[in-house]
Parts: sequence; C-alpha cells; structure tokens
Amino acid sequence: MISGLQMRAARSLLGLQQADVAELANVSLASVKRLETASEFRGAADTYWKIQIALEKAGVEFIPADDTKGPGVRLKQRQR
Repeated sequence: MISGLQMRAARSLLGLQQADVAELANVSLASVKRLETASEFRGAADTYWKIQIALEKAGVEFIPADDTKGPGVRLKQRQR
C-alpha cells in the first residue's frame, strides 16, 4: 500500500491538485487531504487502493522499498 508521501510525490509529478486526485479516484477531497498528511496508515484500505489505481492510470508507477532504499514513485515511460 502506498504512503501519504508517495501520494503527494505522485500528484506533484503529474501536476495535479488534491481535488483532481479526489475526482479521479472517486473519493472525497477530505480523504485525500487526510491520507496525504497521515504519518501512518489511517482510513479504509479501499480508499488507498482507489487513489493508487487512479494515480497509476494517470501515469505514475509506485516503487516498493527494498533492503537498501525506501519506497518511491516515478513517471511511467511514455509509449512511442
């Protein structure tokens, strides 16, 4: 599951506002704001998944943490 930091980073990479993410994910703006600022996982897992799927469809890829690096996010490579 993605973190609030990853959500904010993804939104920034895509040039989206919190309201845009809420609309794309079909969740409330308050939920997006709350989850982006949470220091730990809070709220329904379904809401996290909706936001993650919406951001992935918009063009980002979430990178899981491994033994040496933390989690991240990057733009998907554009198809030619």
